[in-house]
Amino acid sequence: MTAAGSLPSLSSLPGSGASAGDATSIAGLRSAAARDPKAAIKETAKQFEALFMQQLMKSMREATISSGMLDNEGTKLGTEMLDTQYANKMTGLPGGLAAAIARQLERQMGVGASAALAAPAAAGAAAASTPVASDASLSQRQSDFVRSVQASAQTASAQTGIPAAFMVAQAAHESGWGRREIRNADGSSSHNLFGVKAGAGWSGPTAEITTTEWVGGEPQKMTAKFRAYASVDDAFQDYAKLMKQSPRYAGVVAQAAQAPLSAASAQDFAQGLQRAGYATDPAYADKLTRVINTTLRVQRAST
Repeated sequence: MTAAGSLPSLSSLPGSGASAGDATSIAGLRSAAARDPKAAIKETAKQFEALFMQQLMKSMREATISSGMLDNEGTKLGTEMLDTQYANKMTGLPGGLAAAIARQLERQMGVGASAALAAPAAAGAAAASTPVASDASLSQRQSDFVRSVQASAQTASAQTGIPAAFMVAQAAHESGWGRREIRNADGSSSHNLFGVKAGAGWSGPTAEITTTEWVGGEPQKMTAKFRAYASVDDAFQDYAKLMKQSPRYAGVVAQAAQAPLSAASAQDFAQGLQRAGYATDPAYADKLTRVINTTLRVQRAST
């Protein structure tokens, strides 16, 4: 969730013709942040890298012995302009400093989470059949999703001791904030927000879809059957039953119920689920931790 004006700006947007350091472009970047936060973050990261490269070029120039014969204010200005152009040319390259800065900003602002949600979770997220919403519209979707499942999560929390926020976040991660639902053959929703598969012990209705599983560290597409529910509330009730009665999750439930709600306990919960085999995605714990933190921010903003 990124509000307009939350991103620092040190240069113009692409195509404006202004160089790095042009303060008049702040309003333009703020407007871009409101429309597309992720693109604005990338542009801001490029600007920071450009400034860094300019300082690096300047330091290299100062460390170089000059004859001084042709040095004057004009040649100094020309050299600075040339260094600026060199810096801009070296900025934004794959694997460069801008990419690292952008990743850090996305983590801090919760923008990068949406990209992670675009990939199906191995525990049972359906292959995306609808276009991914932009980051600009995701914050409202997040708020709507949290409100729509909050009551069901609180009921399930009372039964298991797992914080409701953790359950809401896991449902959000598995379903892409409700936009990547597992659907029945007739196109209706299965309400399976947690990506729970229909194993041998499941006698209820099922939905068969193509999903992604990680085998030997590599993602593979395969067809699998998932549980189908009559309502979102039924999905949370079944998830609570699964977590409470399955021996493999006993330690996860006990730890989540006893630990105070915090970033550390959120990470412990996500890592515990991964160790217990909830998902085959090797990055599942990291992805879920980010979504839990985003969910907590959404809840705080809604109160």
